[in-house]
Amino acid sequence: MRLEGKVAVITGGASGIGRATALRFLDEGARLVVADVNEAAGAETVELAGRAGHGGRIRFLRVDVSDEAEVEGMVALALRDFGRVDCVFNNAGIGGAFGSVMKTAVEDWDYTFGVLVRGAFLGIKHAARAMVAASIPGSIISTASVAGFTGGDAPIAYSSAKAAVINLTRAAAVELAQHRIRVNCLCPGAIRTPLLLRGIPEDPLHVLERLQPWPEAGRAEDVAGAALFLASEDARFVTGAALVVDGGLLAAGPRLGTRLRERPAGASPAVDSVGLDRGTTDLGPLIRSRG
Repeated sequence: MRLEGKVAVITGGASGIGRATALRFLDEGARLVVADVNEAAGAETVELAGRAGHGGRIRFLRVDVSDEAEVEGMVALALRDFGRVDCVFNNAGIGGAFGSVMKTAVEDWDYTFGVLVRGAFLGIKHAARAMVAASIPGSIISTASVAGFTGGDAPIAYSSAKAAVINLTRAAAVELAQHRIRVNCLCPGAIRTPLLLRGIPEDPLHVLERLQPWPEAGRAEDVAGAALFLASEDARFVTGAALVVDGGLLAAGPRLGTRLRERPAGASPAVDSVGLDRGTTDLGPLIRSRG
């Protein structure tokens, strides 16, 4: 198995891309800590792992990735229970602040960056500390997005945060290369996950299949396969990369609003509403105003 003997930590591992990656890593022989704020969904991931015969190789911890003590604690759990950390996948995400830049509340902007950017930074920081201390040539992966390359195809806070994750990945890769620690990010397109599907009013599968040249909607398992590659020794010479997993969406030029004649898929309410999408946490969206 490609991850036999490896220990991984996955944030946002309770659903969507995180859950699919957790199950794939376990199938490939890894031991695993899954971190998420959604405890009920986290328990479901652990249950699924148990049904697949992996119950002894998985732990769950409730973690707010914007809280440094909690991120440090999840790495400590992996060290305590499994003895090492070979891979940290900073995958936790939310839709974040939406609405006009002229109306976005600064606290919603900060909340978005707290989860998407500070969460990735803290994951990189504490993963690298553990790996350097143990002289482990590890792999650190973060989830960015094709929205980090463009403007107008996702809410402005989300796009800006994902662009920051891409550059954070590159900068950290340069610093940590001397320790043989690889730092990469994944840039998914429209992937069929609970986070994205909640914001699509019509038939979600039909909408997603129209978005990119590839004739099938992206699945969480497609991104999990890319994460497996970056976590494995097959990617030993890959660092500082932003690996696009989007069925050709970026190559064709996203223009989601034009293609759908509506706001892009995944932008929860319309742009003339203002508020905060807190993703697949157990908190609902916060609507501050409607257009």
